[in-house]
Amino acid sequence: MARLGFLGLGIMGTPMALNLVRAGHDVTVWTRSPQKCVPLAEAGARAADTPAGVTSSCDMTFAMLADPEAARAVGLDADGAVAGLGDGRGYCDMSTVDADTSRTLAVAVARAGGRFLEAPVSGTKQPAEQGTLVILAAGDRSLYDESGPALDTMGKKRVFLGEVGAGAHMKLVVNMIMGGMMTAFSEGLALASDTGLAVPDLLEVLAAGALANPMFAAKGPLMAAGKTAPAFPLKHMQKDLRLALALGDAQARALPTAAAANAVFLRARASGLGDSDFAAVHEVVADRDGV
Repeated sequence: MARLGFLGLGIMGTPMALNLVRAGHDVTVWTRSPQKCVPLAEAGARAADTPAGVTSSCDMTFAMLADPEAARAVGLDADGAVAGLGDGRGYCDMSTVDADTSRTLAVAVARAGGRFLEAPVSGTKQPAEQGTLVILAAGDRSLYDESGPALDTMGKKRVFLGEVGAGAHMKLVVNMIMGGMMTAFSEGLALASDTGLAVPDLLEVLAAGALANPMFAAKGPLMAAGKTAPAFPLKHMQKDLRLALALGDAQARALPTAAAANAVFLRARASGLGDSDFAAVHEVVADRDGV
């Protein structure tokens, strides 16, 4: 069995890496906060001191990092992931980043003698725990094929989209749509409450028709109760909307709905909700002075 590495043990990375360990894979992990490695070590993983220490000892390493800046630092710093690559070893960045970041990492990995795959995921904490993420891959096809068993441990579906950058683009489009849906949903919940409608009745009606979807069903009751525990931090959704808008600029494509959603999420971040779940955007929408 291949030796696997995993870099980044946050809300998403920890359950993803745990699923690999529990499936019987030989896993070595690293994260900036060493204490976060403890649950993985207790489950059977090894911990390394640096990203290079992981990639140099593993056939393939996965990374799940917060943003493009973290992805570049972990990949390209002096003791970063690329420094430990060579001999065709694989590096798969599953972070949500812009295409330029993915391409920069791909070039550096190739120069080091490794192979690169981008594979951002659609899904939040619960799908990560359940191994039901949707994986959006692009890059080295041979690495995609070889990593199939590991990817299938972390996700319920995977697609190969072609050249590096396509995975990043797909993830930004998906999250742009999700951010817009969440702001519209929040406005609907607020207006329903304003007019005396019961939120459970609204959720029942939505679930019975064309607007039925897992996000509304899962988040709606929690939003109404004000109990949105962080599964996908709001600051990351705002980051993804920002990156999607930049992609639209590059394509000379106006994205007015996404721009409006981004403005609401920016206001929510400014209100101190950045580390809350992205559904907490409802708090500033529901506040008549919030937007």
